[in-house]
Amino acid sequence: MSDFISELDSSERRLGSGYVSGMLSIFLGGIGLATVLCLMYPQLLTVADARTHYNVPLIRIALHLVLIAGFLAGGISATLRRNKVLGFVGMTAVLLAALLGGSQASRRLEVESDIYFGLDFFVLNLMLLGAIFIPIERLAKKRNQPILRDDWREDLFYFFVGSLFVQSLTYLSLTPSFTILRVTPGAAGIRGAIASQPGWLQFLEIMFLTDLVQYWFHRAFHEVGWLWKFHAIHHSAKQMDWIAGSRMHFLEIVLLRTFTTLPMYTMGFAESPLYAYIFFVYLMSVFVHSNIRFHFGFLQHIIVTPRFHHWHHGVEREAININYAVHFPILDRIFGTYHMPGDRWPEGYGVHKDDVPKGFLRQFLYPFRRPPRDA
Repeated sequence: MSDFISELDSSERRLGSGYVSGMLSIFLGGIGLATVLCLMYPQLLTVADARTHYNVPLIRIALHLVLIAGFLAGGISATLRRNKVLGFVGMTAVLLAALLGGSQASRRLEVESDIYFGLDFFVLNLMLLGAIFIPIERLAKKRNQPILRDDWREDLFYFFVGSLFVQSLTYLSLTPSFTILRVTPGAAGIRGAIASQPGWLQFLEIMFLTDLVQYWFHRAFHEVGWLWKFHAIHHSAKQMDWIAGSRMHFLEIVLLRTFTTLPMYTMGFAESPLYAYIFFVYLMSVFVHSNIRFHFGFLQHIIVTPRFHHWHHGVEREAININYAVHFPILDRIFGTYHMPGDRWPEGYGVHKDDVPKGFLRQFLYPFRRPPRDA
């Protein structure tokens, strides 16, 4: 295992070394194996609202091509690289997927379940967001930061856990909103009036209201000591890219989504602008953390950009407790927390004390630890 981990983080990554083909083999083999498991146990491993919309024949064709490509990439890596472990791990994942049925894998369990894990959500998110942001980051990235930068495995695991437990996160986050809806039937008239507005106007209203709530929630998690211990997990990433935003404590995710969804669901906004916003804010949260160094000109004064949010993550003293908004920088201007110095970017990222441990479990327990007593 240690040999495999050292190869994942190997500095020997030049083209022709077998590293790229080995990592591609692991990626494709992992995606293929996860897809096979989803075909075998759809009622347990796929999102209930999504599974009825999947084009299974098309998925099987794509899966077949993915497994072939993964095995070939593993073979190339094993041929080129002195240490064969990357290629062998990728080919092993492909072979395991093939043994389970490959592209012809069939459903193994007929019992329906109300409880599911979002393995399909993880696969789709990883492929969609990776396909969008990795090429863009290669064009406008911070120099000397590779795609597989330090701590990428840790952030990928957060990404995996957040996707896998999508049902429980959604249930915990939306229960307060649905409870309010149930006990306030008298507000149906107001909600109907809100839902009758033009969709674009509702979308902007949702953006502003959720950003206003998020601003004060976010600020509290910075300025209230015991809340900061939860949020420090998110800020412990020392390099920024499209997957760095996934690093968040489970309890903070639940609380953040609970508070920000309250105005979205309880005020009566129609489904179309509501779901459009959910998709938008998901992409936006990835975008503002991404390693994209475009200059956005006047737009940076209207909408949050990566440089705005990167300063929020900066390790410099001038970056402490600034730039809380996720959509509209004007909120930080109004409340006195705006900071965008010229065309500069932060010199580094992370937390000042640098006392957040590494590893998912250690970070989960970190907020509950008592601080050491002074000697």
